[in-house]
Amino acid sequence: MRIGFDATSAVQQGGGIGRYTRELLGAIAAADHQTQYRIFFASRDRPRPLPPLGPNFHVTSLPFHDIWLARLWHRVRAPLPVEWITGPIDIFHSPDFTLPPVRRSTRTLLTVHDLSFVRDPGSAAPGLLHYLSSVVPRSVARADHILAVSQATRADLIELYHTPPHKISVLYNGVNESFKPVANPARLQAVRAKYGIGPAPFILAVGTLQPRKNYARLIQALARLRHTDLKLVIAGGQGWLFDAIFAEVGRLGLSRRVIFPGFVADADLPALYSAARVVAYPSLYEGFGLTILEAMACGTPVVTSTASSMPEVAGDAALLVSPTDVEALEAALDKALTDENLRADLIAKGYGRVREFSWDESAKQLFGIYCNLSTAS
Repeated sequence: MRIGFDATSAVQQGGGIGRYTRELLGAIAAADHQTQYRIFFASRDRPRPLPPLGPNFHVTSLPFHDIWLARLWHRVRAPLPVEWITGPIDIFHSPDFTLPPVRRSTRTLLTVHDLSFVRDPGSAAPGLLHYLSSVVPRSVARADHILAVSQATRADLIELYHTPPHKISVLYNGVNESFKPVANPARLQAVRAKYGIGPAPFILAVGTLQPRKNYARLIQALARLRHTDLKLVIAGGQGWLFDAIFAEVGRLGLSRRVIFPGFVADADLPALYSAARVVAYPSLYEGFGLTILEAMACGTPVVTSTASSMPEVAGDAALLVSPTDVEALEAALDKALTDENLRADLIAKGYGRVREFSWDESAKQLFGIYCNLSTAS
Protein backbone atom coordinates (compact mmCIF):
# COMPACT_ATOMS: atom_id res chain seq x y z
CA MET A 1 0.00 0.00 0.00
CA ARG A 2 0.96 3.60 -0.60
CA ILE A 3 -0.76 5.94 1.85
CA GLY A 4 -0.86 9.73 1.62
CA PHE A 5 -1.26 11.63 4.86
CA ASP A 6 -1.70 15.35 5.58
CA ALA A 7 0.44 16.13 8.65
CA THR A 8 -0.10 19.90 8.57
CA SER A 9 -2.01 19.94 11.85
CA ALA A 10 0.85 18.02 13.51
CA VAL A 11 3.35 20.79 12.81
CA GLN A 12 1.01 23.79 13.06
CA GLN A 13 -1.07 23.08 16.17
CA GLY A 14 0.28 22.52 19.67
CA GLY A 15 -2.71 20.83 21.27
CA GLY A 16 -6.00 19.32 20.15
CA ILE A 17 -5.89 17.96 16.61
CA GLY A 18 -2.17 18.71 16.37
CA ARG A 19 -1.41 16.42 19.29
CA TYR A 20 -3.82 13.77 17.95
CA THR A 21 -2.04 13.75 14.58
CA ARG A 22 1.46 13.59 16.09
CA GLU A 23 0.50 10.74 18.42
CA LEU A 24 -1.22 8.78 15.67
CA LEU A 25 1.70 9.20 13.27
CA GLY A 26 4.15 8.11 15.94
CA ALA A 27 2.11 5.01 16.78
CA ILE A 28 1.74 4.10 13.09
CA ALA A 29 5.48 4.49 12.52
CA ALA A 30 6.27 2.27 15.51
CA ALA A 31 3.87 -0.46 14.35
CA ASP A 32 4.26 -0.50 10.55
CA HIS A 33 7.65 -0.72 8.85
CA GLN A 34 6.44 -2.00 5.47
CA THR A 35 3.71 0.28 4.11
CA GLN A 36 4.90 3.27 2.10
CA TYR A 37 3.68 6.53 3.64
CA ARG A 38 3.78 9.82 1.72
CA ILE A 39 3.52 12.52 4.40
CA PHE A 40 3.27 16.22 3.64
CA PHE A 41 2.71 19.40 5.56
CA ALA A 42 2.39 23.09 4.71
CA SER A 43 4.09 25.52 7.06
CA ARG A 44 5.61 28.87 6.25
CA ASP A 45 6.51 29.35 9.90
CA ARG A 46 8.85 27.24 12.00
CA PRO A 47 7.09 23.87 12.22
CA ARG A 48 6.81 21.71 15.31
CA PRO A 49 8.81 18.50 14.93
CA LEU A 50 7.09 15.36 13.74
CA PRO A 51 7.51 12.17 15.82
CA PRO A 52 10.28 9.74 14.81
CA LEU A 53 9.38 8.15 11.47
CA GLY A 54 10.93 5.13 9.74
CA PRO A 55 12.52 4.83 6.29
CA ASN A 56 9.13 3.84 4.86
CA PHE A 57 7.94 7.43 5.48
CA HIS A 58 8.65 10.06 2.83
CA VAL A 59 8.05 13.59 4.10
CA THR A 60 7.41 16.62 1.89
CA SER A 61 7.52 20.11 3.41
CA LEU A 62 5.63 22.75 1.45
CA PRO A 63 7.20 26.21 1.97
CA PHE A 64 3.97 28.18 2.31
CA HIS A 65 1.15 28.61 4.80
CA ASP A 66 -1.60 25.98 4.83
CA ILE A 67 -4.18 28.72 4.25
CA TRP A 68 -3.15 28.68 0.59
CA LEU A 69 -4.05 25.00 0.28
CA ALA A 70 -7.40 25.70 1.93
CA ARG A 71 -8.08 28.52 -0.51
CA LEU A 72 -6.99 26.45 -3.49
CA TRP A 73 -8.87 23.26 -2.62
CA HIS A 74 -11.89 24.45 -0.66
CA ARG A 75 -12.67 28.04 -1.60
CA VAL A 76 -11.65 28.13 -5.27
CA ARG A 77 -12.25 24.32 -5.45
CA ALA A 78 -9.47 23.90 -7.96
CA PRO A 79 -9.39 20.28 -9.21
CA LEU A 80 -5.69 19.89 -8.42
CA PRO A 81 -5.33 16.42 -6.87
CA VAL A 82 -3.32 15.79 -3.71
CA GLU A 83 -1.16 13.40 -5.75
CA TRP A 84 0.48 16.55 -7.11
CA ILE A 85 2.23 16.60 -3.70
CA THR A 86 2.35 12.95 -2.68
CA GLY A 87 2.89 11.17 -5.97
CA PRO A 88 0.85 8.03 -6.77
CA ILE A 89 -1.01 6.65 -3.71
CA ASP A 90 -3.67 4.05 -3.01
CA ILE A 91 -5.26 5.75 0.02
CA PHE A 92 -5.32 9.32 1.22
CA HIS A 93 -5.96 10.01 4.92
CA SER A 94 -6.90 13.48 6.14
CA PRO A 95 -6.86 13.68 9.98
CA ASP A 96 -8.39 17.16 10.16
CA PHE A 97 -12.00 17.40 8.88
CA THR A 98 -11.45 18.22 5.20
CA LEU A 99 -10.55 16.29 2.04
CA PRO A 100 -8.62 17.70 -0.92
CA PRO A 101 -9.30 16.50 -4.47
CA VAL A 102 -7.81 13.10 -5.29
CA ARG A 103 -7.54 11.00 -8.41
CA ARG A 104 -10.47 8.73 -9.16
CA SER A 105 -8.56 5.57 -8.22
CA THR A 106 -7.49 6.85 -4.78
CA ARG A 107 -9.52 5.76 -1.75
CA THR A 108 -10.11 8.36 0.96
CA LEU A 109 -10.25 8.29 4.75
CA LEU A 110 -11.36 11.31 6.79
CA THR A 111 -11.08 11.89 10.54
CA VAL A 112 -13.92 13.94 12.04
CA HIS A 113 -13.22 14.99 15.62
CA ASP A 114 -16.53 16.63 16.43
CA LEU A 115 -19.44 18.58 14.99
CA SER A 116 -19.38 21.33 17.61
CA PHE A 117 -19.85 23.99 14.94
CA VAL A 118 -23.21 22.37 14.12
CA ARG A 119 -24.29 21.58 17.69
CA ASP A 120 -23.19 24.93 19.12
CA PRO A 121 -22.63 27.41 16.27
CA GLY A 122 -22.53 30.35 18.67
CA SER A 123 -19.26 29.07 20.09
CA ALA A 124 -17.43 29.32 16.77
CA ALA A 125 -15.87 32.40 15.20
CA PRO A 126 -18.07 33.52 12.27
CA GLY A 127 -15.39 33.03 9.61
CA LEU A 128 -14.48 29.56 10.85
CA LEU A 129 -18.15 28.62 11.17
CA HIS A 130 -18.84 29.58 7.57
CA TYR A 131 -15.80 27.65 6.33
CA LEU A 132 -16.51 24.46 8.29
CA SER A 133 -20.23 24.52 7.50
CA SER A 134 -19.39 24.61 3.81
CA VAL A 135 -16.38 22.29 3.57
CA VAL A 136 -16.95 19.57 6.17
CA PRO A 137 -20.31 18.27 4.84
CA ARG A 138 -18.81 18.01 1.33
CA SER A 139 -15.77 16.18 2.68
CA VAL A 140 -17.88 13.75 4.72
CA ALA A 141 -20.04 12.98 1.69
CA ARG A 142 -16.99 12.39 -0.54
CA ALA A 143 -14.97 10.24 1.86
CA ASP A 144 -14.96 6.51 1.28
CA HIS A 145 -14.68 5.95 5.02
CA ILE A 146 -14.74 8.14 8.13
CA LEU A 147 -12.99 7.88 11.47
CA ALA A 148 -14.94 9.31 14.42
CA VAL A 149 -12.98 9.79 17.64
CA SER A 150 -15.91 8.70 19.83
CA GLN A 151 -19.31 7.05 19.69
CA ALA A 152 -20.76 10.51 20.41
CA THR A 153 -19.17 11.93 17.26
CA ARG A 154 -20.30 8.90 15.27
CA ALA A 155 -23.87 9.48 16.46
CA ASP A 156 -23.65 13.16 15.47
CA LEU A 157 -22.46 12.24 11.97
CA ILE A 158 -25.41 9.89 11.54
CA GLU A 159 -27.97 12.33 12.96
CA LEU A 160 -26.73 15.65 11.57
CA TYR A 161 -25.22 14.61 8.21
CA HIS A 162 -27.22 11.40 7.64
CA THR A 163 -23.96 9.52 7.15
CA PRO A 164 -24.51 5.77 6.63
CA PRO A 165 -23.49 3.97 9.85
CA HIS A 166 -21.42 1.38 7.97
CA LYS A 167 -19.25 4.19 6.61
CA ILE A 168 -18.00 5.22 10.09
CA SER A 169 -15.48 3.55 12.41
CA VAL A 170 -14.73 4.79 15.93
CA LEU A 171 -11.01 5.18 16.53
CA TYR A 172 -10.32 6.36 20.08
CA ASN A 173 -7.45 8.56 21.15
CA GLY A 174 -4.80 7.14 23.44
CA VAL A 175 -2.63 8.60 26.19
CA ASN A 176 1.08 9.20 25.72
CA GLU A 177 3.28 7.26 28.14
CA SER A 178 4.83 10.54 29.35
CA PHE A 179 1.62 11.23 31.27
CA LYS A 180 2.23 9.71 34.70
CA PRO A 181 2.38 11.05 38.26
CA VAL A 182 5.23 13.43 39.01
CA ALA A 183 6.28 13.25 42.65
CA ASN A 184 9.63 15.04 42.48
CA PRO A 185 9.22 18.20 44.64
CA ALA A 186 11.80 20.16 42.66
CA ARG A 187 10.04 19.45 39.36
CA LEU A 188 6.65 20.35 40.79
CA GLN A 189 8.01 23.58 42.26
CA ALA A 190 9.72 24.42 38.97
CA VAL A 191 6.53 24.11 36.93
CA ARG A 192 4.64 26.23 39.47
CA ALA A 193 7.32 28.91 39.22
CA LYS A 194 7.53 28.77 35.41
CA TYR A 195 3.83 29.46 35.00
CA GLY A 196 3.44 31.93 37.87
CA ILE A 197 1.23 29.74 40.03
CA GLY A 198 3.02 29.91 43.37
CA PRO A 199 2.56 27.50 46.31
CA ALA A 200 -1.24 27.73 46.74
CA PRO A 201 -3.51 24.75 45.90
CA PHE A 202 -5.14 25.07 42.50
CA ILE A 203 -7.77 23.72 40.15
CA LEU A 204 -6.41 23.16 36.65
CA ALA A 205 -8.28 23.54 33.37
CA VAL A 206 -6.52 22.72 30.09
CA GLY A 207 -7.76 23.81 26.69
CA THR A 208 -7.94 26.68 24.23
CA LEU A 209 -9.71 29.82 25.44
CA GLN A 210 -13.05 29.72 23.61
CA PRO A 211 -16.74 29.65 24.61
CA ARG A 212 -17.19 25.89 24.24
CA LYS A 213 -14.78 25.19 27.09
CA ASN A 214 -17.28 26.80 29.51
CA TYR A 215 -14.62 28.70 31.43
CA ALA A 216 -16.98 31.52 32.46
CA ARG A 217 -19.10 29.11 34.51
CA LEU A 218 -15.97 27.49 35.94
CA ILE A 219 -14.84 30.93 37.12
CA GLN A 220 -18.29 31.48 38.67
CA ALA A 221 -17.96 28.15 40.50
CA LEU A 222 -14.58 29.20 41.86
CA ALA A 223 -16.13 32.40 43.23
CA ARG A 224 -18.70 30.31 45.14
CA LEU A 225 -16.19 27.93 46.73
CA ARG A 226 -15.32 28.62 50.34
CA HIS A 227 -11.63 27.89 49.79
CA THR A 228 -10.35 31.46 49.57
CA ASP A 229 -6.71 30.44 49.13
CA LEU A 230 -7.58 28.28 46.11
CA LYS A 231 -6.49 29.34 42.61
CA LEU A 232 -7.75 28.41 39.17
CA VAL A 233 -5.18 27.89 36.42
CA ILE A 234 -6.59 27.95 32.87
CA ALA A 235 -3.83 26.66 30.60
CA GLY A 236 -4.42 27.22 26.91
CA GLY A 237 -3.75 29.59 24.06
CA GLN A 238 -6.20 32.31 23.06
CA GLY A 239 -8.63 30.89 20.54
CA TRP A 240 -11.73 32.93 19.67
CA LEU A 241 -14.51 34.86 21.41
CA PHE A 242 -12.51 34.75 24.65
CA ASP A 243 -13.05 38.33 25.88
CA ALA A 244 -16.03 37.23 28.01
CA ILE A 245 -13.74 34.89 29.97
CA PHE A 246 -11.45 37.72 31.04
CA ALA A 247 -14.47 39.94 31.67
CA GLU A 248 -15.93 37.37 34.09
CA VAL A 249 -12.69 37.33 36.10
CA GLY A 250 -12.86 41.11 36.39
CA ARG A 251 -16.57 41.17 37.23
CA LEU A 252 -16.07 38.73 40.11
CA GLY A 253 -12.87 40.38 41.37
CA LEU A 254 -10.80 37.22 40.89
CA SER A 255 -7.79 38.61 39.05
CA ARG A 256 -5.41 37.40 41.78
CA ARG A 257 -6.92 33.92 41.88
CA VAL A 258 -7.35 33.06 38.19
CA ILE A 259 -4.11 32.53 36.27
CA PHE A 260 -3.81 32.37 32.49
CA PRO A 261 -0.33 30.96 31.68
CA GLY A 262 -1.12 30.58 27.98
CA PHE A 263 -0.21 27.48 26.02
CA VAL A 264 1.71 24.96 28.16
CA ALA A 265 4.40 22.84 26.52
CA ASP A 266 3.67 19.12 26.33
CA ALA A 267 6.80 18.41 28.38
CA ASP A 268 5.41 20.45 31.30
CA LEU A 269 1.88 19.05 31.31
CA PRO A 270 2.51 15.90 33.44
CA ALA A 271 4.03 18.00 36.24
CA LEU A 272 1.26 20.59 35.96
CA TYR A 273 -1.46 17.91 36.13
CA SER A 274 0.32 16.30 39.09
CA ALA A 275 0.63 19.58 40.95
CA ALA A 276 -3.08 20.35 40.61
CA ARG A 277 -5.52 19.40 43.34
CA VAL A 278 -8.32 18.81 40.81
CA VAL A 279 -8.63 19.00 37.03
CA ALA A 280 -11.86 20.64 35.84
CA TYR A 281 -13.17 19.95 32.34
CA PRO A 282 -16.77 21.23 32.26
CA SER A 283 -16.94 21.64 28.48
CA LEU A 284 -20.24 22.19 26.69
CA TYR A 285 -19.22 19.79 23.91
CA GLU A 286 -16.19 17.66 23.02
CA GLY A 287 -15.52 15.11 20.34
CA PHE A 288 -13.31 13.20 22.75
CA GLY A 289 -11.77 15.08 25.70
CA LEU A 290 -8.17 13.85 25.97
CA THR A 291 -7.54 16.14 28.95
CA ILE A 292 -9.70 13.83 31.07
CA LEU A 293 -7.43 10.83 30.45
CA GLU A 294 -4.19 12.80 30.75
CA ALA A 295 -5.24 14.04 34.18
CA MET A 296 -6.22 10.54 35.28
CA ALA A 297 -2.89 9.16 34.08
CA CYS A 298 -1.15 11.69 36.33
CA GLY A 299 -3.19 10.67 39.37
CA THR A 300 -5.36 13.78 39.64
CA PRO A 301 -9.14 13.65 40.30
CA VAL A 302 -11.32 14.96 37.48
CA VAL A 303 -14.60 16.88 37.42
CA THR A 304 -16.11 16.92 33.96
CA SER A 305 -19.33 17.34 32.01
CA THR A 306 -22.29 15.12 31.21
CA ALA A 307 -22.32 16.49 27.64
CA SER A 308 -21.42 14.70 24.39
CA SER A 309 -18.42 12.33 24.63
CA MET A 310 -17.22 13.12 28.14
CA PRO A 311 -19.18 10.40 30.00
CA GLU A 312 -17.98 7.95 27.34
CA VAL A 313 -14.35 8.85 28.04
CA ALA A 314 -14.53 9.29 31.81
CA GLY A 315 -16.67 6.26 32.67
CA ASP A 316 -17.11 6.01 36.45
CA ALA A 317 -13.65 7.45 37.13
CA ALA A 318 -14.67 11.13 37.33
CA LEU A 319 -17.39 13.32 38.84
CA LEU A 320 -19.84 14.35 36.11
CA VAL A 321 -22.10 17.40 36.26
CA SER A 322 -24.34 19.31 33.90
CA PRO A 323 -22.10 21.92 32.25
CA THR A 324 -24.72 24.66 32.68
CA ASP A 325 -25.30 24.07 36.42
CA VAL A 326 -22.82 26.28 38.29
CA GLU A 327 -24.08 25.15 41.69
CA ALA A 328 -23.56 21.48 40.78
CA LEU A 329 -20.10 22.28 39.42
CA GLU A 330 -19.20 24.04 42.66
CA ALA A 331 -20.43 21.08 44.75
CA ALA A 332 -18.49 18.55 42.66
CA LEU A 333 -15.31 20.59 42.87
CA ASP A 334 -15.71 20.94 46.63
CA LYS A 335 -16.07 17.16 47.02
CA ALA A 336 -13.07 16.47 44.82
CA LEU A 337 -11.02 18.98 46.79
CA THR A 338 -11.93 17.85 50.31
CA ASP A 339 -13.24 14.26 50.44
CA GLU A 340 -10.09 12.16 50.79
CA ASN A 341 -11.88 8.82 50.41
CA LEU A 342 -13.56 10.02 47.23
CA ARG A 343 -10.25 11.37 45.91
CA ALA A 344 -8.53 8.02 46.49
CA ASP A 345 -11.37 6.20 44.74
CA LEU A 346 -11.31 8.52 41.72
CA ILE A 347 -7.54 8.28 41.41
CA ALA A 348 -7.60 4.45 41.52
CA LYS A 349 -10.43 4.25 39.00
CA GLY A 350 -8.67 6.79 36.80
CA TYR A 351 -5.57 4.65 36.49
CA GLY A 352 -7.75 1.72 35.40
CA ARG A 353 -9.69 3.84 32.94
CA VAL A 354 -6.55 5.11 31.20
CA ARG A 355 -5.43 1.55 30.45
CA GLU A 356 -8.46 1.17 28.18
CA PHE A 357 -7.13 3.81 25.74
CA SER A 358 -3.91 3.08 23.86
CA TRP A 359 -2.30 4.71 20.84
CA ASP A 360 -0.74 1.35 19.98
CA GLU A 361 -4.16 -0.27 19.78
CA SER A 362 -5.50 2.66 17.78
CA ALA A 363 -2.64 2.29 15.29
CA LYS A 364 -3.36 -1.44 14.87
CA GLN A 365 -7.04 -0.71 14.31
CA LEU A 366 -6.18 2.01 11.80
CA PHE A 367 -3.89 -0.31 9.85
CA GLY A 368 -6.78 -2.77 9.55
CA ILE A 369 -8.97 0.02 8.18
CA TYR A 370 -6.27 0.92 5.65
CA CYS A 371 -6.12 -2.72 4.54
CA ASN A 372 -9.90 -2.93 4.17
CA LEU A 373 -9.97 0.27 2.14
CA SER A 374 -7.19 -0.86 -0.16
CA THR A 375 -9.02 -4.08 -1.04
CA ALA A 376 -12.50 -2.53 -1.38
CA SER A 377 -13.77 -2.12 -4.88
